[in-house]
Amino acid sequence: MDVRYSDPAVAAFVLIPLLLAVALVWGTGVAWRRSGASDAEAARASLAVGAATAAWMAATWLAARSGILRLWDRTPPPFGVLLLTIVGLAALLAFGGVGRRLALVVPLWALVAVQGFRLPLELAMHAMYERGIMPVEMSFSGRNFDVVTGASALVVAALAFAGCGGRRLVAAWNVLGLALLANVVVVALLGTPRFRYFGDHLNVWVTYPPFVWLPAVMVLAALAGHLVIFSALRQPCRSPPSLP
Repeated sequence: MDVRYSDPAVAAFVLIPLLLAVALVWGTGVAWRRSGASDAEAARASLAVGAATAAWMAATWLAARSGILRLWDRTPPPFGVLLLTIVGLAALLAFGGVGRRLALVVPLWALVAVQGFRLPLELAMHAMYERGIMPVEMSFSGRNFDVVTGASALVVAALAFAGCGGRRLVAAWNVLGLALLANVVVVALLGTPRFRYFGDHLNVWVTYPPFVWLPAVMVLAALAGHLVIFSALRQPCRSPPSLP
């Protein structure tokens, strides 16, 4: 697939994942320090998370570049294995040491605000549809309504920061966001060559770099983020609405 990284819409599929990776590494350090760890312990935790994140991003990029993700005749198809791995890693990230600390010490408004990355992502995805790279079903002109999650995340985060709406608002938003994420994942699966639910509108573009980071990084981040918010909502006490 011939793409130009000078195209802002294409560059978004590189820039947004890199920013999410930086946010995760920085958030890990903040969470460790605010949970009572020393600066050295926080630095080690950030380094470990950063190394694991870089390894995952590099592995998925190389897998897409090699063409292995486009071997649809295999059982199970490698792309299906990738999706299952993404779900597993999201759960591990959310319910492991990093996610537990983030849920405990990071304010709800900040956890919600991070999900605002889905607004520019959806705009970039729509641009890919307009360029003929992505099937229309995966855009907000088709069956993907996740742009609502990205736009509303900024509003809900602002309201939570101001003390309006409270935990019920965040909980309702989180359920909606998770449902819309599940919807677009199902649409993406139905559009693969294994299902061909939408006819010739095949979803194969995410098996090429840099678009492989859409599921491998951005869907993973969105899913893990929702799970962390659910964990945070179960906490009896929340940190004050501020970050160092």
